[in-house]
Amino acid sequence: MFQLTNNQTARIVDELKPFDVAPGTIERFRLHLVTDGIGQSVYVPVLIARGREGDKIFGCTAAVHGDELNGIPVIQRLFQQIDPESLHGILVGVPIVNVPSLLKLKRRFIDGIDLNHIMPGKSNGNISEVYAFRIVNNIIRHFDYLVDIHTASFGRVNSYYVRADMHQPRTAEMARLQNAQIIVHNPPEDGTLRGAAENLGIPAITLEVGDPYTFQRNMIHSGRTGIHNLLNYLGFTNDLIESPKTAPVMCERSYWMYTDTGGILRVHHNLVDRVSAGEIIADHFNIFGDLIRQYRAPEDGIIIGKSTNPICPTGGRILHLGIVEK
Repeated sequence: MFQLTNNQTARIVDELKPFDVAPGTIERFRLHLVTDGIGQSVYVPVLIARGREGDKIFGCTAAVHGDELNGIPVIQRLFQQIDPESLHGILVGVPIVNVPSLLKLKRRFIDGIDLNHIMPGKSNGNISEVYAFRIVNNIIRHFDYLVDIHTASFGRVNSYYVRADMHQPRTAEMARLQNAQIIVHNPPEDGTLRGAAENLGIPAITLEVGDPYTFQRNMIHSGRTGIHNLLNYLGFTNDLIESPKTAPVMCERSYWMYTDTGGILRVHHNLVDRVSAGEIIADHFNIFGDLIRQYRAPEDGIIIGKSTNPICPTGGRILHLGIVEK
């Protein structure tokens, strides 16, 4: 049985030093990142498992948005199962990146900014930019590989899918090992944590694990299995790689479709359904129940995510359409 230091308590630190963890142990930390409006510290929880040998660092992060819960137990259970005595390298888990927003049950940071659009932040910026900068500079820069775990947001649901730059061989293989339903080619050029990692030379993928504000057992299991596969492939562990029951659908690109009027929306299809160009995908009704608009698929594709909130204003999301590779 592996040894957990500090009697299962978390050590408060101002700086993360993965190589200070004793070989063959797991240690818990509360990393001081910023202070709030009355000067109280905001701590980010971090778990570190260090093997007896190896110097590569594999990082997992979750809850960059405050409504994304499924990634938390993925990381918790990963560390409950890992044996640092047989680990080759270092495993770092950050179950909650966006602590202030999670405590408020809000997706965006406390100033209304989406953290995953402003990475790597700024050292002398506003409140969200400084928080983002310190996440990247104090945690992410230590990694040699990164899996960043997300979910859908309020009023939407997601399939189990991966976003990765499939033109990069290492990230492409990282994506395939997740046993996802769908893989979307998506170069990280939009201020994401994945993009900040890639800019530091760290191969990184985004793993989308289901729906917001909930724990979904099957999604959590799938996420944990994919990361186990990746640890085995990269040589951190020595175990069997679990192959997918069905091959993932490879998408060359994807985009959201939006409404052009307000009303009550009904999306017809389920996640991972295929749709054909011109096929009706959603109906829009006015408040009196009259059908006022039908939306059609602009091209052949597969449904990656969709809206579940029937109250839909102009410009509301309908569904996330993946365009399958020819």
